[in-house]
Amino acid sequence: MITLDEAKSVLRVDFSDDDAYITQLISASEKLVRDVARLSDDEFVQNEDVVRAAAYYTISYLYEHREDADMHELTMMLRSILFGIRKAVF
Repeated sequence: MITLDEAKSVLRVDFSDDDAYITQLISASEKLVRDVARLSDDEFVQNEDVVRAAAYYTISYLYEHREDADMHELTMMLRSILFGIRKAVF
């Protein structure tokens, strides 16, 4: 969903040294957003704007905090971003 060039633009990275790392962040962020939102593939695509915002936030957070990322803090922020589309599971 998010390309390397898009992620680098959001991160304001204009060098290629971190390309492999950023590519991994893209993959991890999309999986984490899907898991937190509890969306099917179709719902994931239908809510692209919100999903992109959450993925951009995740990529930025993990890139900036690569040494000290607080996954609980990140997950709680994603829940807030995704609140309107997140499926409740009982």
